[in-house]
Amino acid sequence: MGSAIFCEKADIIPGMSEPNPTLIWETITAHQRSAALKAAVELGVFDKLGSGPLTAAELASETGVAERGVRILCDFLTVNGLIAKTNDHYSHTLTSAVFLDSRSPASMAPTLPFLMNEKLMEASHLLTETIRRNRTALDEPLAGEEVREWVTFAQTMHPMMAGAAEFIASVILREGTPTKVLDVAASHGLFGIAVARLAPDCEILALDFPSVLEVTAQNARAAGVPISLLPGSAFTTELGSGYDAVIVTNLFHHFDVKDNIALMKRFHAGLRPGGRMLTLEFVPNDDRISPPIAAAFSLMMLANTPAGDAYTMSEYSKMLDEAGFGARELLDVPKSPARLIVASA
Repeated sequence: MGSAIFCEKADIIPGMSEPNPTLIWETITAHQRSAALKAAVELGVFDKLGSGPLTAAELASETGVAERGVRILCDFLTVNGLIAKTNDHYSHTLTSAVFLDSRSPASMAPTLPFLMNEKLMEASHLLTETIRRNRTALDEPLAGEEVREWVTFAQTMHPMMAGAAEFIASVILREGTPTKVLDVAASHGLFGIAVARLAPDCEILALDFPSVLEVTAQNARAAGVPISLLPGSAFTTELGSGYDAVIVTNLFHHFDVKDNIALMKRFHAGLRPGGRMLTLEFVPNDDRISPPIAAAFSLMMLANTPAGDAYTMSEYSKMLDEAGFGARELLDVPKSPARLIVASA
């Protein structure tokens, strides 16, 4: 039966000379890749390899598990390119050394408690029902409400946001030193902190839910910068006015166009004349299938929110027009799949 499946005729993907059953198999079993990565992080495999190549027996001893299990796990990681194997010794690749060893400042391992949390996993399992409903089948969606996952996000997403925070701060200062900046959906606070480091006299206000702002405040204290806290929802909290810049990161993709225009109007009203709104988002091209990470992000929004999406720049331009913004530009963020939209009031 299995061989018959691999021999049947099928439609050919453009650029592919023959049907590819491996693609189907790898997609069906893709959950094993994320599970193996999570297990290796939790067992400390990548950290142990940071000291040098190790055999399965040595890794078993170092991690306190049976050799059989760690050998099968590491062979699987090797097959999938996450580590290397030479003469029965496992070792880091360049990628795993930078992004999976906890001693690396760029390690993405701390993000797993959010990116692989139970709610996101459940949303994937409910995808068929979500598509039937045209909204997430989750009882408690990730759509801007004060849910526990936002605290986890704030506590764990530093590695993926630090570089973008530095880039956004540098873009803000291209127009001179700001005196007042609003950080919307501040979360971990890295964006406001990055501005405060470059402009120590700038007043930074961080807007988020009270439980999340506890993390923001903790990180600001650790960084030694003053940040004022503005607890509440971006839809209803009094924002103030006279801002040189409003930073909006990873927010608009949770909502539909109508809600986004309402938010943009509020942010526009808070800016001084000539002030700018800087929006960090996954922005796919108009074809909606490129670049891959930005385009694929729409599925996460489908699974987890009532009406969210990854919007194209054409769609953002229409929303910005409706909200009263003028000139805008789209910037690639170095070493990030995200893009930065800079729009002037």
